[in-house]
Amino acid sequence: MTDTQRPPSSPPPPPRVPPAPPPPARSNANGGATVANPQQVPSMPTMVSSQPVGASPPTVVSSHAAPPTSVAHTMVTPQTPPPAAVPRAGTPPSMPANARGLSNGMPALAEIVRIAYDKGYSDVHLGVGEIPRFRNRGEMDLTDWPVVDKETFYSWLREILTDDDIRKFEETLDFDGATQYEYARVRINIFDSLHGPAMVLRLIPLKILTVEQLNLPPVFKDICHYHKGLILVTGPTGSGKSTTMAAMIDYINKEMPKHIITIEDPIEFVHKSQKSLIKHREVGMHTRKFDNALKAALREDPDVILVGEMRDKETVNTALKAAQTGHLVMGTLHTNSAVKTIERILNLYEPEQQAPMRISLAESLVAVISQGLCRTTDGKRAAFHDIMINTDAIKDYIRRGEIEEIEQIIPRCTFDGMCTMNQSLYKLYEAGRITEEVALEMSPKPNEMAQALRGRV
Repeated sequence: MTDTQRPPSSPPPPPRVPPAPPPPARSNANGGATVANPQQVPSMPTMVSSQPVGASPPTVVSSHAAPPTSVAHTMVTPQTPPPAAVPRAGTPPSMPANARGLSNGMPALAEIVRIAYDKGYSDVHLGVGEIPRFRNRGEMDLTDWPVVDKETFYSWLREILTDDDIRKFEETLDFDGATQYEYARVRINIFDSLHGPAMVLRLIPLKILTVEQLNLPPVFKDICHYHKGLILVTGPTGSGKSTTMAAMIDYINKEMPKHIITIEDPIEFVHKSQKSLIKHREVGMHTRKFDNALKAALREDPDVILVGEMRDKETVNTALKAAQTGHLVMGTLHTNSAVKTIERILNLYEPEQQAPMRISLAESLVAVISQGLCRTTDGKRAAFHDIMINTDAIKDYIRRGEIEEIEQIIPRCTFDGMCTMNQSLYKLYEAGRITEEVALEMSPKPNEMAQALRGRV
């Protein structure tokens, strides 16, 4: 409470904070976890409540970012209207009185997620026997919070999971799910480890960035105009595959009257129907398996089908069938280059099955986009790509099984929108967005990259 809000005739009372009223239990509208214990749920970020005296966000130990500063909130009495209806962006949310009543003075999970969101962190790492950490643009940042104990960890779980979900985790020792706050969706993965249970929270912004905002090449829009075929976006974990695919779906949604069905585990970016009609399905909640949902989608009159991950041969088979029967299918794989993606798909099959699969893949494929992220000179991150467009020449190489020859074609076909990762990195270097060291570090062929840089340096 500020001095202006306190009655002038009475002396200042000792600092105390009334507890925030608990919100009712509810389920997330988009398949997120259900809050099981309302008494432990902190106030949402848009609520105006007070923070205990002396409470502050953690100090993050990083060479790339300055430690966050303490932000004090003003307590508002019921008789006094709040100075603003919604806290401005970048300000940690107010916290109820019992938020720091967890063991070791830890904040509530909602407060931790809000801090991560305000600071632009992509992931939160929490585990018993470990100090909480954040993923800051590819780097792991340590906080000044104490080591997490089991009691604290389970109090966090009760904020985002039901009792049934917690029992399921204890039985299987693994849990995948998602929940949603007012400012972001959060993908949840909980697992057991040597020190005890742990979880990783991936923050997914509610605002979907456009193709232009991500500085993606123009060819990304071009391939969205295909009426049928298979588009694959590949890369390691945390390389921005989902963000890129969300931007492409957003472009179709705004520009074309299509029916789009997404099949994900879990649902990440949530699109609202605009020019297109969009239906989201989550594996484990709205369907049992990727393959089952994909087969069903063929009878649901779709124009575009997004498959969150092509995990097995059955899913690949169905995706190829969908692509051959007049649907545009978009999916992801964990590979590091466009050529390796083709090899990865073919290796799912027995040797005697690969010849017909090469023909099927050659006829169905539209493009393969392999993506990575690198740190830029301004402390942010930029995407670099290996792009293969399935031209007639590439189709012939795929049919004949001469996959390695495709690597020689891609650098020479820039007029078709193709490029290699080295070419993409070199453009970023020429634009001054990355350093020579970063270009060499992220290059899949550093010797070739070094030769290109020597021509300029």
